[in-house]
Amino acid sequence: MKLSPSNKRKQLKKLILSNETVIAPGIYDAYGAKLVQNAGFAAVYLTGNGVSASLLGNPDIGQVDLTLITDHARRIAGCMDLPLICDADTGYGGVFNIQRAVQEFEAAGVAAIHLEDQRFPKRCAQFVGARAVLDFSEAVNHIKAAVQSRIDSDFMIIARTDCAASLGIDEAIHRAKAFVAEGADAVFVELKASPQALDQIKKIKDQLGTTCLFNVDVGGPVSSLKANEMKAHGIDIAIHPSLGRAIFGYAIQMALSQLKSSGNLESMRPQMLSSQDYNNALGLDGLEAWEKQFNNE
Repeated sequence: MKLSPSNKRKQLKKLILSNETVIAPGIYDAYGAKLVQNAGFAAVYLTGNGVSASLLGNPDIGQVDLTLITDHARRIAGCMDLPLICDADTGYGGVFNIQRAVQEFEAAGVAAIHLEDQRFPKRCAQFVGARAVLDFSEAVNHIKAAVQSRIDSDFMIIARTDCAASLGIDEAIHRAKAFVAEGADAVFVELKASPQALDQIKKIKDQLGTTCLFNVDVGGPVSSLKANEMKAHGIDIAIHPSLGRAIFGYAIQMALSQLKSSGNLESMRPQMLSSQDYNNALGLDGLEAWEKQFNNE
């Protein structure tokens, strides 16, 4: 029996309280989510950047809208028993848009979303340069609106700030404290790769004392951490946004290059799933066994 959205949300909150960092590999579709579940991870992260690439063929330049991503998230959340953490960008507008966004993600069966304080149209925080952000009071009011809009109290609101690159780490912490005061369940301070990143993460965790999510794909010392080292550094939830889009993209490029140059994929066979492995990943045997109980033969 599949877990209900409510039980998945409770499961995520329970995981966060454990002594281990919650590792959430990043995917952009239901197939990737099934592979994450099969691999034994406890949570899944839906990357907006990956959704933009997979559904629109564009980089993360603010073209993913609420309907597109929640329709996509609903199918992903429904195919597995793991809690799904989603990128909800800026909430797609003002406070009424944020209200609808929270309710749509919740209705889609998502366990948690993160909302950022970038100005519209947003751009991926890992692009070169700093991002333009909302002023302090507007950013805080957006999180306040999100918290007041949810129906299930276990649906997690993760407040994200992208201001560290332009306004400094102290302003990021100042904003994060205000977000928590308004009821955010966790904070996500977006950082870029730097030798100071681990010290910054520790400072954020020490000063906030709340659940902290970090993007560990930023490069540098953060990306070098092993899963069992992260909790001690102040990382409660570690997302790997680039995992699916980077690994799958590389593998597909290699296969296409081989097909183009040699005319077949024979040399790639050891690196490809067999038909049996592919069907096993999707649970075909279990589905067929379930179907048989309805046969009259």
